[in-house]
Amino acid sequence: MRTLHGLKVRLLQLLAMFLPGGTSTRIRLHRWRGVELVSIGKDAYLGVRSVIVAHFNDVTPEIIRGRRHSVRIEDQAWVGPGALIMPGVTIGRGAVVAAGSVVTGNVPEMTMVQGNPARPVARCGVPLGPNASAVEFYRKLKPLRT
Repeated sequence: MRTLHGLKVRLLQLLAMFLPGGTSTRIRLHRWRGVELVSIGKDAYLGVRSVIVAHFNDVTPEIIRGRRHSVRIEDQAWVGPGALIMPGVTIGRGAVVAAGSVVTGNVPEMTMVQGNPARPVARCGVPLGPNASAVEFYRKLKPLRT
């Protein structure tokens, strides 16, 4: 019975890795396979081959300081392809994580981050997603001066 459950979880994981549908199919498959320490908000997008590290050896509810989830991806957040999200991170509402970025700390809402480790590079005027075109998103993106 345990082997059958493990096979089901692995199959769902592989399907989530390769199937399209960053706002629906992939998220649904992860929920079906029992991902427990990750909270994914409404209209959030997970890019292909993005990795969320929440179930880690020393990640327990007391280490997360009373939070129910290790990783929170809030409403309308966008996680680009190949991004790596580490334990204990919250990605705020409407935030954007650029492709290939490694997120080790919280991302404020309506902020774009990129790099390894991911650092804020811009403020988002509108959330990237189905309600705004890419042209509108880029037009309203305000670079941060460092």
